[in-house]
Amino acid sequence: MDCELAVSATDPESVANVSQRMTEKDCVRAGRIGLRSYSSGGIWRNVRAAVANRQDFASLTRPVAANAAPSTVPKELGAERERSPGDLAGTSIPQSITGLRLATDSRPVTVRGVVVLTKPALYVEDSTGGVAVVDPKGPPLKVGDEVEVTGEPQPGNFSSVLRNAQIRLLWAREPIPPVSVTASQAATGAFDATFIELEGRLIRIETPTDNTAVLDLQAGQQSFSAVVNRGRGDLFIRRLKQNSLLRMRGVCVVDPEYTHNLTPFVLLLPSTDDVDVLAGPPWWTAGHLVAIVITLLVLVLVVQVVHSRVEHWRLRAVLDERERLAHEMHDTIAQSFAGIGFQLQAIRNNLPDQVSPVYNQLDVARDLVRHSHEEARRSIATLRPESIESVGLMPALDSCARRMVDGGSVHLNVSESGDARPIPIRLSDTFFRIGQEAIANAVRHARPTTLGILLIYEKSAVRLVIEDDGIGFTDSADTLGFGVRGMRKRAEAISATFQIVSSAGRGTRVQVRAPLPPRFAARDWALHIWHYFRGVLLKWTK
Repeated sequence: MDCELAVSATDPESVANVSQRMTEKDCVRAGRIGLRSYSSGGIWRNVRAAVANRQDFASLTRPVAANAAPSTVPKELGAERERSPGDLAGTSIPQSITGLRLATDSRPVTVRGVVVLTKPALYVEDSTGGVAVVDPKGPPLKVGDEVEVTGEPQPGNFSSVLRNAQIRLLWAREPIPPVSVTASQAATGAFDATFIELEGRLIRIETPTDNTAVLDLQAGQQSFSAVVNRGRGDLFIRRLKQNSLLRMRGVCVVDPEYTHNLTPFVLLLPSTDDVDVLAGPPWWTAGHLVAIVITLLVLVLVVQVVHSRVEHWRLRAVLDERERLAHEMHDTIAQSFAGIGFQLQAIRNNLPDQVSPVYNQLDVARDLVRHSHEEARRSIATLRPESIESVGLMPALDSCARRMVDGGSVHLNVSESGDARPIPIRLSDTFFRIGQEAIANAVRHARPTTLGILLIYEKSAVRLVIEDDGIGFTDSADTLGFGVRGMRKRAEAISATFQIVSSAGRGTRVQVRAPLPPRFAARDWALHIWHYFRGVLLKWTK
């Protein structure tokens, strides 16, 4: 049902009366009413509402002369107009908050604005700026309430303060939106006591009291702090990560009471709901870089271990195959040579004495079979890897050399020098093959009286030297020997350097030198990582 409304207003200075009548559809017949001028921001006092009859409507809508008596308006609706201008002489007219900075004395003034913060202090803001209210007296307030504050002004460098203030609640409304600024703009003080919004990266969180959290932030080159009452947002505060990008809404203050002269301004946040996490900490932090370096070091160690194990398994398979071939050769070729020699001896024993020339041929064949049998046994012995893995490289070479010179007049010298360390099985097997070939060549061809075997451990390499005092050979003979070419190929396979020094009548020196993998034990890795972290920590503490 429609409602008919009539309004009468009186100017307190000119006592002029203005009346207006209107019809409102779907009106609300009960509840609170309020009046506000959105154009002038004027104040309305002593508003009365009453039920009007037809006569009241007629008197309100009838044109009234400028000098007409005020008694034409009903008493219920015209109570304000019936007051004389003198009755309003003590009324304080509201002024803008920015205008408080022009106050020359402490006489009470009145401002009107919206509550933007209630704790730790009350801040009121209008369209011109904000003001802090100290020791307010009035009803309980919440953010968004529109209030009228009367108090003693105290101008400041950037904003004012109202002391001994009386507060009158006008009505409740939605909180006003913040002004979006940068940290550099806020640091100028132009937005002191103003509700603003800005962004910054979280440096650290401090908790000076049980209910308060102080966020230290950085925006570009500008540092500032934000103070918030944790309350029910304590879990949210504890989950904030360092270097996160935050957007905050709060009241900007430059008062040394809050800044302690450490930052240009402090942001007072109404609650943790006014903190938004825009982005987590950047991935490329110092801690992450350290973690990457450690991970890479561990991966390199793992790859090195896996590679060495794979090489060990591969060589182990080769050695197993050699051992199988050695057994097969022993069971076939060596046994065949033994059988042939036995048959030749049996033939010789059964021949009559008249065929002596045949005896000589059978003796030659029998010696040839015996020699071939010894060569086959020697080859079988070289194929078996047990001597290298069980007793080591030098004992294996010593045993091999003694078998070759056994029964002869060759004096054998075997020695080691340097800091002995484990040699990978691939290197030790290659060294053994090269040393075996060099020893065999010296025994068979050089006719030496002394044979020396020397294994030298260097800082990052190992060197094997086979030296004799035999007849030696010329360079042309070096290039023609199949055994020498085989030794060179074996040395190239392990990235080793191979060298033969020989001259006629002065003996022969065979040398092979191979690099060793870095000696990083678990203790070495731990010391290396500790020294790295120690350097990083010292750099951070400077």
